[in-house]
Amino acid sequence: LKEHVQILNSSSSEQLFRTVDEHYNPIVSTLAAMPKPVLAAVNGVAAGAGASLAFACDLRVVADTAGFNLAFANVALSCDTGASWTLQRLVGRAKAIELLYFPRTIPAAEALELGIASRVVPAAELSDTVGELAARLAAGPTVAFGAIRQSVGFAAGHSFEESLALESTMMQRTGATRDHEGAVAAFVAKQKPVFRGD
Repeated sequence: LKEHVQILNSSSSEQLFRTVDEHYNPIVSTLAAMPKPVLAAVNGVAAGAGASLAFACDLRVVADTAGFNLAFANVALSCDTGASWTLQRLVGRAKAIELLYFPRTIPAAEALELGIASRVVPAAELSDTVGELAARLAAGPTVAFGAIRQSVGFAAGHSFEESLALESTMMQRTGATRDHEGAVAAFVAKQKPVFRGD
C-alpha cells in the first residue's frame, strides 16, 4: 500500500494498477487452474487481494483468531484478484454483493458459517492441521484429485451436459491410472490402497 500511495502521488496512472495485472492475477490464475489441491492457511486477517487469493484455494483452514475483510470499497476500489468470481461461488451472489459493498472484518466463526472458511481451528493448531491435510492429500490419489478439481471448476461455468462430458473424459483418464487399478485390487483384498500418483 505504501508503494500504491507513492504511485498515486506521482500521477502515473499507467503504473497505478499494474500490480494486479502483473502480479496478483498470474498468481490467482495459477492457484485456480493448477491440477492439484490447494490449501490456504489463514492465520490473520486476509484482506483485499489476500482474501481473494484464499478464496481461490480449495480448502481454507482458518485460525480461530483470524478472519477476512473485503476492503476494496473502503478505499473506493472495485474488487480484484478474482473475488468477483470466487466469492459468489462460495457464498452466493446476494451475500457476495453485501460483503463487497459493506466491507468489515468477518471473524473465523462467521466465515465458517458463510462457507468462506472450510475449517476453523485454534490458532496454535493451524500449522499442524494444515500439515496433516496436506499430507493426506499428498498420500491420496493425486491424479483423481486433479481431475475432481478440474471437473468442479469447469462445471461452475458450463452447462450440465458439458459438465457430464468432461466428467466422462476425467473418468476415462483416472480409470486408466495405476492408482485406480491398485485401489480396486486393494478394495477386493480388503486392504488400504497405496497411491503413487500415476
